[in-house]
Amino acid sequence: MKRHLAIALLFAGLPAGVRADTKAVTFDATVAAVCTLAVNSNGTMVASADLGTLSSKLAGGSPASLTLSTTGGVDLSVDPVTAVTVPVGDVTATTWTPTYSASGAHTVAETGATTALAAPGTSTVSVNLVGAKSGSDRFAAGSYQATVTVRCE
Repeated sequence: MKRHLAIALLFAGLPAGVRADTKAVTFDATVAAVCTLAVNSNGTMVASADLGTLSSKLAGGSPASLTLSTTGGVDLSVDPVTAVTVPVGDVTATTWTPTYSASGAHTVAETGATTALAAPGTSTVSVNLVGAKSGSDRFAAGSYQATVTVRCE
């Protein structure tokens, strides 16, 4: 009797001939590899005592700083320097060497090479720049400016 009563109560709210049913549904998502860079500060280079080097690594200099946010699956790199402004008196060649390092969600020791960032997260990227003259060539008096492009793609 109890069994018949339970069955009767189970189907009491359903029209005759209707059966209850359940189905599972699946949700899919694809997260694209995304990376954003925000400049916190530009860098400053200073001249070495012998005027053969300009560097953000020397005392008084400072690296540029960026905030990197990524979903992971991207590469971080710096391009060779292409935009340089020098005073009229500087007529000799300069070799420009950009490097970077990262701390935070991604730890990257100072390098100039491309680094794969597999994990998501936010990091601080420090970018240094060194300009070097060769032989007896020296930096002339005046203002210098060089642009380094940081890539996260």
